[in-house]
Amino acid sequence: MATLSRDLLESLFRTAVATAHPSQCLPANLPDFPPRGQLIILAAGKAAGSMTAAAERHYLALMAARRIGEHRLAGIAVTRHGYGQPTRRIEVVEAGHPVPDQAGLAGTERALALAERAGNDDLVVVLLSGGASANWIAPAVGLTLAEKQATTRALLRSGANIGEINCVRKHLSHIKGGRLAARAQPARVVTLAISDVPGDDPAVIGSGPTVPDPTTLADARAIVGKYRLDLPEAVTHALAESENESPKPGDPIFASASYKIVARPADALAAAKIRAEAAGYQSVILGDRLQGEAREVAAEHARLARDLAAQGRRTAILSGGELTVTLRGGGRGGPNQEYALALAIALSDAKGIAALAADTDGTDGGSGRPDDPAGAFVDETTLQRAAAAGLDPAAFLANNDSTGFFNGIGDLFRPGPTFTNVTDFRAIVVDRPPR
Repeated sequence: MATLSRDLLESLFRTAVATAHPSQCLPANLPDFPPRGQLIILAAGKAAGSMTAAAERHYLALMAARRIGEHRLAGIAVTRHGYGQPTRRIEVVEAGHPVPDQAGLAGTERALALAERAGNDDLVVVLLSGGASANWIAPAVGLTLAEKQATTRALLRSGANIGEINCVRKHLSHIKGGRLAARAQPARVVTLAISDVPGDDPAVIGSGPTVPDPTTLADARAIVGKYRLDLPEAVTHALAESENESPKPGDPIFASASYKIVARPADALAAAKIRAEAAGYQSVILGDRLQGEAREVAAEHARLARDLAAQGRRTAILSGGELTVTLRGGGRGGPNQEYALALAIALSDAKGIAALAADTDGTDGGSGRPDDPAGAFVDETTLQRAAAAGLDPAAFLANNDSTGFFNGIGDLFRPGPTFTNVTDFRAIVVDRPPR
């Protein structure tokens, strides 16, 4: 792989991620300390550790300046394993993602207990980021953790988009779909979120624990039917129980709640655009809301890259959003790696084109370990090197084994945890052919 192309692609990714890091986007948006009562910080998601650390630093400095006792600051954060950050007063719990685990269940119970004890004089600050749906796990009555885990696995394998997945989750939970806001009454609730979903819908980010839920039990059942999900009997029963309906717009429980998004996928793409243009590339932003099957989107992007190459245009094609993979094989790899593999196949013998597709949280699919790959690099030598290594790209794609393919040629991208999450990041760099 050409070192310069790889360096540029990685710099575009890191520029996008840095823009959405909590240390950059959170402090200016934090509310003032309440004049009376406690400040309770409840955080969940892949950025929960870094959001909590930034918020704690801010408030401890403010409290010291105003001589406010530290006993008035409390809270708990639940984040993905490997994504914790050091804090002084607010505990950070590492838990399972994308499949929830017992640590997440215990951490969520403590978060709900803190919310329930909040009074009129208290302020509850909810720090939310992608991954919160798995980290905050509070099964509805009659459901076990094992049944929620089985449901999560079925949803992830189905090809459903994030809005559909979270619709089902919200109707099987005691914290999602506005229920955290209900638990925190009568305290004021301020939610600050880093968006990881196409369209930045607060009802979808982290399954909307503090906002009204426009989706219904009937919607959730329709999604189960659409994807022919084989779910535990108790889950099917729960989706038919009216008491599992979520609070809707207009419900008075949201009267004292406010919500603000502090970082968006669009912000990350805009920063990458500036970086690409500084490097001498025109930029084409395809949007931050792309959805669809990873391999199908890759084929579309390959056609665009070929067209730009034929025109002799030195261009960076940037896009965000969350692609999906419908699992049919037994391999490993998330949507970014599958996109990259399908892109390499579609580009075939094209010259002067290189790409990186990676999840901005630092991992893409995988086993849930913090050192899982975030994505993969592609360039004009990808298929040649694969052939030399005896790897058949089409066979790997058919088996959904993009990790195995790129591991075989050394092109996996492993940045480690980024401590933020603003959906997928894709960059295709098209260079002018040599004269």
